[in-house]
Amino acid sequence: MNSTALDRVLGQAVADGAVPGVVAGITDANGIRHLSAHGLRDTASGAAMQPDTLFWIASMTKAITSVATMQAVERGRLALDAPAGDYFPAIAAPKVLEGFDDRGAAILRPAARPITARHLLTHTAGYGYDTWNPEILRANAALEIARRPISDAELAKTPLLFDPGTRWNYSIGTDVLGRVLEQSEGRSLTDLLRDSITGPLGMADTGFLLSREQKSRMVSVHRRANGDFAAHGPAAFGDGQGYAGGGGGLVSSVPDYLTFLRALLNRGVGLIRPESWAEMIRNQVAPLRAGQLRTAMPTMSFDADFFPGQPTGWGLGFLMNLETSASGRSPGGLCWAGSANTYYWLDPTRGLAGVVATQMLPFADLQVIETLFAYERAAYAG
Repeated sequence: MNSTALDRVLGQAVADGAVPGVVAGITDANGIRHLSAHGLRDTASGAAMQPDTLFWIASMTKAITSVATMQAVERGRLALDAPAGDYFPAIAAPKVLEGFDDRGAAILRPAARPITARHLLTHTAGYGYDTWNPEILRANAALEIARRPISDAELAKTPLLFDPGTRWNYSIGTDVLGRVLEQSEGRSLTDLLRDSITGPLGMADTGFLLSREQKSRMVSVHRRANGDFAAHGPAAFGDGQGYAGGGGGLVSSVPDYLTFLRALLNRGVGLIRPESWAEMIRNQVAPLRAGQLRTAMPTMSFDADFFPGQPTGWGLGFLMNLETSASGRSPGGLCWAGSANTYYWLDPTRGLAGVVATQMLPFADLQVIETLFAYERAAYAG
């Protein structure tokens, strides 16, 4: 692998002002093939990015929770197609949002079928995010629900946008699944992920709760401002503030996440059975197209479509490209991202996986995505 070419991509991204700083790496099934850090982790202090810098990985958490779900299935603690309300009663009687009356009250009806763990894993349960669904913000206000509902009482009131299994819509489904896992396993998600995934893999820098030393390595969140980057301090995760959510609460480092991806390149050996891995990487939503996001909050996210004009699918936790991508990723490649512009991909056919991490808003920044794809192209060229 041509490390010089890979470093050139990252260094140029910093020099061109695409990112304030970046850590990126590539692994194959045997070990890390490339890892480097460029630029600043905090433009206010001038602190440099380091390979062990910690990032709020946001929705890159979803892949880890998805693996934990398959572990629960293997242990017989959870069934993918049973009503999830059997394990977590707060979601046993979901209601679908039909609209709003003249007074602004939400109009609700009972869902046509129960929500299952498979629905939650594939974002077909009917939930959403207010970042991309303006009706959710309005419904949450009408129903007195927090922006990120995680309590039993709030989730019991949280409406669906459609009947489970009928559409794909990116959502809080994996956060809800984290609560399902806690109930079915009888322990906290913090303990579950530590005991079953991050601990066995030696991912010491990945968790919901960080030590003081780890907090000192956190990157700051940046926004573009007057042709430069303004630092706003670290994201409020890793210290018990925010939420220990299965869909977006983890903090991690690039080396740690590469360790997780390497386990998946090895078909999940040591984590899940090969047949579970095969199910995870099967397109679960055909003929629906997955992965397109249209912003309802431009300060938080741009529109996103990582494979424009191409068919896409969703496995049990991952966006899938179904044709060779413009960056060279094989059909059946897996990927997703975190809302502060952290990204990963995994190519089972080519046996490579990679992470490109910065920390800035809004999500789906075009220059960051261009850096991601340039880095991936350089990896395949090498």
